[in-house]
Amino acid sequence: MADQLGLIAILRGITPAEATKIADAIVAAGISTLEVPLNSPDPFTSISRLRERLGSSAVVGAGTVLSVEDVRKCHEADAQIVVAPTIDTEVVTAALELGMTPIPGVATATEAFQAYRAGARQLKIFPANVLGVATMKAWRDVLPRDVSLLPVGGVDASTIGTWAVNGADGAGIGGALYRPGRGADVVGQRAHDLVAAWTGKRTM
Repeated sequence: MADQLGLIAILRGITPAEATKIADAIVAAGISTLEVPLNSPDPFTSISRLRERLGSSAVVGAGTVLSVEDVRKCHEADAQIVVAPTIDTEVVTAALELGMTPIPGVATATEAFQAYRAGARQLKIFPANVLGVATMKAWRDVLPRDVSLLPVGGVDASTIGTWAVNGADGAGIGGALYRPGRGADVVGQRAHDLVAAWTGKRTM
């Protein structure tokens, strides 16, 4: 799936005009998985442009994918990952059939196992700031070993280290990294700070 760090930049609200400049700053800082949520302006154009720009240097995909039709459009835009806030087994199946990596959102152990049975191996813990590290650790004890757990929701430079040291395989970072109108220089510095906080704890 993602880069070796396991960090995913969530670019909610990004426009095609700014997508490549923002992405360049993020990738330069060491995050090489990018997600364009489908409730952003013209998301499929942004995804296509990022794929063309970044090639094999990054993984690019879509977020807030809610239907099989969304999955098909993601595939047409050359998305590599399909991220969702919930578990929809039809979305998971469609993504796998089209050669994309599904990352469904789960909030309970029941949902986590449902996603696993559907074929997902990357699970988005959402909302992470509500569920907390203790939930992730409890799931880790019972889920199969080939599952990756990625907290999303409220993750920032002050909290990402706690997730890292407690065994998260990655994390999705949204508003703490990018918001509409935030310049590439600021986004790049925030990405650098997040990578430093993540790697510092992962190497302890």
